[in-house]
Amino acid sequence: MDKMKATYEVMLALAAEMVLDEALRKHREEQLYGEIDSALAEGDEVAFRLLTDQLKTLQS
Repeated sequence: MDKMKATYEVMLALAAEMVLDEALRKHREEQLYGEIDSALAEGDEVAFRLLTDQLKTLQS
């Protein structure tokens, strides 16, 4: 019985970690979209390229 409880707790912790990772990824993605919009508005091509590269890496 204790082994099943330990296994359940490990699986629960992994599921929580996956949810947290996804939330952090989505938050960073939203940040990047905002920064990309700002770079476009300012005409900053270097920042735009850097930020879009970061976004592509995050999405892959």
